[in-house]
Amino acid sequence: MTTATPPRPTQPAPSGSRRSLTPAGVPYALLLPAFVLYALVVLYPTLSGALYAFTDWSGRADGTTFIGLENFAEILSDVAARSALRNSLIIAVTVTAVQTLVGLGLALVLHSSLVTRNVLRTLFFAPAMLPPVIIAFLWTFILTPQGPLNTVLRAVGLDFLAQNWLGESSLALWTVIGVVIWQNAGLTMVIYLAGLQGIPAELNESSELDGATWWQRTRLITVPLLIPATTVAMSLTLISSLKLFDQVFAMTGGGPGYSTETLSVIMYKEAFVSGRFGYSAAIALVLTMIVFAFAMVQLGALRRFEVDR
Repeated sequence: MTTATPPRPTQPAPSGSRRSLTPAGVPYALLLPAFVLYALVVLYPTLSGALYAFTDWSGRADGTTFIGLENFAEILSDVAARSALRNSLIIAVTVTAVQTLVGLGLALVLHSSLVTRNVLRTLFFAPAMLPPVIIAFLWTFILTPQGPLNTVLRAVGLDFLAQNWLGESSLALWTVIGVVIWQNAGLTMVIYLAGLQGIPAELNESSELDGATWWQRTRLITVPLLIPATTVAMSLTLISSLKLFDQVFAMTGGGPGYSTETLSVIMYKEAFVSGRFGYSAAIALVLTMIVFAFAMVQLGALRRFEVDR
């Protein structure tokens, strides 16, 4: 027979010793350093900028006066700010719609059994990997009045198509939009390719046996099942388009006139050219609210459509 060993008496922990973390508190302790860093780098500057939007801060520590909603009233009456808001909305709507369609079209074509599909995927995605400033400088050189594009057009007898692409008010904004779509359509293509790979092949095979054409399979099977990918692609495109800065500033600087200025560009100019940091913070706050509102409306509509399907 074996006798049970009596349990050892527990000794009270010495006073002053540290208490160990409970299992439930371990995740919070691990997240604390990241949260502190996030608060210092993101939350504090964001909240400070929101507060400065209600002041006449000029960038100096002294002489800041609370002026209430005067900055926001000036935004409504400022011709440059209204023009920048209009341009930002035009860019956001156009780029989101066209880039989504182009990316979807490229994904549908390159998801097929083309021999060169991997090479073409790389070529279309490559511009999205380059910094926007490099793309902007490259296209600025191509689109100059005596640049390669106009030279080629004149060489093939299409002189009437040669334009001052970035110097005409009626063309500059649409030229910038075209460059943005050219650079980022490959990213949208990759998102759709990932969605296409998640569609079971049996669905298309069975519908093909039932006599469905390629267009019918695409319209009734593929596109509805790509709604989650569409939600991701359109949300990312809309947000990045509303706060577009790099390409515009590098290619046109907001000109000619106010024809290509966006809210991000005018925000930069007011802060670092005019020294009106309070007014710039107000524009930034307005831009933040616009981006948030548009993103929430679009995301809600797409999610609702996704559930209905």
